[in-house]
Amino acid sequence: MSNVSTFCRVCEPACGLIARVEDGEITSLRPDRDHPISKGFACHKGIASLDIHLDPDRVDRPQRRTADGFEDASWDEAIGDIAARLRRILDEDGPEAITAYVGNPTAFNTFVGPAIGSLLGQLGIRKTFSSGTQDCSNKFAGSEAVFGTSTCHPVPDIEHTDHLLIFGENPRVSHMSFISLPDPLGEIKRAVKRGAVVRHVNPRRIEEKEAGAGEVIQLRPDTDVYLMAALLDAIFAEGLADAAALADHGTRVEELRAFVSRYPAERVAEVVGLSAEQIRSLAREFASADRASVHMSTGTNMGRQGTLAYWLLQMLSFVTGNLDREGGNLYSLGFYAAAKAGRTKPEKHFFDGPHGRMRRIRGSWPGNLMADELRKSEPKIRALFVIAGNPVLSVGGEEALREAIEGVELVVSLDLYRNATGELADWVLPCADGLERADLNIAGLGLQARPYVQWSDALVPPRHERKEEWWILARLEQALGLKSVLDAGPKPELTGRLAHMMSTRGIDFQEAVATPGGVPLEPLTPGRFFSDWIQTDDQRVDCYPPVFETEDALARCATIFEELEAEGPEVLKLISLRTPYMHNSWYQNLEKLKRPGRLENPLHIHSLDAEARGLTDGDRVLCRNTWGEIEAPIHIDDTLRPGVVAMTHGWGNRATPGMSVAERHPGVNANRLLPSGPGSYEPLSNQAFMTGIPLVVERA
Repeated sequence: MSNVSTFCRVCEPACGLIARVEDGEITSLRPDRDHPISKGFACHKGIASLDIHLDPDRVDRPQRRTADGFEDASWDEAIGDIAARLRRILDEDGPEAITAYVGNPTAFNTFVGPAIGSLLGQLGIRKTFSSGTQDCSNKFAGSEAVFGTSTCHPVPDIEHTDHLLIFGENPRVSHMSFISLPDPLGEIKRAVKRGAVVRHVNPRRIEEKEAGAGEVIQLRPDTDVYLMAALLDAIFAEGLADAAALADHGTRVEELRAFVSRYPAERVAEVVGLSAEQIRSLAREFASADRASVHMSTGTNMGRQGTLAYWLLQMLSFVTGNLDREGGNLYSLGFYAAAKAGRTKPEKHFFDGPHGRMRRIRGSWPGNLMADELRKSEPKIRALFVIAGNPVLSVGGEEALREAIEGVELVVSLDLYRNATGELADWVLPCADGLERADLNIAGLGLQARPYVQWSDALVPPRHERKEEWWILARLEQALGLKSVLDAGPKPELTGRLAHMMSTRGIDFQEAVATPGGVPLEPLTPGRFFSDWIQTDDQRVDCYPPVFETEDALARCATIFEELEAEGPEVLKLISLRTPYMHNSWYQNLEKLKRPGRLENPLHIHSLDAEARGLTDGDRVLCRNTWGEIEAPIHIDDTLRPGVVAMTHGWGNRATPGMSVAERHPGVNANRLLPSGPGSYEPLSNQAFMTGIPLVVERA
């Protein structure tokens, strides 16, 4: 029996865990109280990794679709059949007939990214999709435009800030994103306790039950960009901008000033749902603080203008002199200078494609075009790989996507479960989980509030015939006659890339491997951002990136504003509801999260909106709009702003027998109400329109 240190693979903080291992089996997981960064914090989702590891519904052997369902097969059979069918497709139609969808968990798996890149690159596949365009692709696009690199995301220095302004975030449930910080709610409470002002801008009073976590300013969904513009306009108009910072480090400042002047507080007040004085007061409060910081997350990302919002968020920090200042927003270096590695020019990624003007974002096409491409592309897509993803439930337009996937000749799912998408696959290949593989905490690189590096060996060998994704893809490369890491033997050395990355910072990889609990690194330090980390050609912050005009984003911004002005405040708007009881596909099947009152996916609605429709708690309603309809019970929820309704993503497992718990409590898929296809995503970033969705609600 032994206690082994490891870390969570659920979200960016990678909280330290201790596993008890007895006779080759993991018998318990608990928070690591001696961890130098998380210091004993870990949420219940991280601890539940053990339940996923032991779940009897896990796919443990390759499964092949038959006329009667699925049957187990050997790895040789699986790899041989897939390779033969791929070779035929390649010979007949070339690599354009093959595509892939890559899911969120790959970000928390050190070795899968290079393996995917190797296979797709050698096959010549350039059209791929990823969950990033449902989640955070706007931030990569915004960072490219403002800082000249897709991997520069200054994080708020919460420990030292005097004013923290957060947009579209739920720290209590989601533990924040694009800042790697264990127990962020505790960090926020400590900031408030020492006197910092914390403002959460959100349509929902997300921290209502958390005394001492700050104040919520409830705005209308999908209007963040106009509030940010009005804040900047007020800062400029009242002489609160930091003239020295702008002169020393900014370019196209006057163009920025002219743009935000189109959206003064008086003009945007009705659209955003706040008074002009509230907006001006917030601007003064933020700009006048000695040290102020900003952050935004998926609640803003998923609107129609996430990239413009991320641009203006960076401007709030920069214009007030809080970028690269203690207590403001700081670059997180970590074990590798990721900002330099992500250097790029936005304009190089745009092209004229089958859907008009298009772009790739970190290699991906818009996920919302997946159904269209599977059905209509020339040549026709005949093979689809889905790696650690579940697009049937996570992308808008479920019916169209189901139909499109069913029409693909070869569908291969690499996953832990046979999820809703896997049920449509020809082959489901069983993958090892985070407790069964070695890993580095690479997901938080460039985002850590307290940088550290931690290696974890596999705690136990993969159960049954589960395999790591890199091994599956490498076996497939061999079967196709391509170069493969397995050519060097059954246990190839995969860590050379990691050792090189660390060596650029003077970190010894083997020393890091040998240090249980991780190695703390240089803390966030101001003073080097403009000299070392910004990657624009002139090493200045681009305050008005030309790509926003050349790709018509600013004209689109004006058009959307006019639509919102004409819409009126009575239209119900749907937002996504984060919950502790759901997290991506893998957590849909855990019995311990299916608690009384949590067995369905109700529509949350304010009591005033329910009363206006003659509804009471528990009534079933029909939710419909241009894109779809669903039926669900309602839950009265006065944490919402009136006019806003909310549902959780990830439900809808009525046809998922491979996940018995999820199928027993299927709920409804809120993404059936989301737009898909051309026009349903932000052209700057491919980010899907997933929040602030117009909705009609009536008694079922």
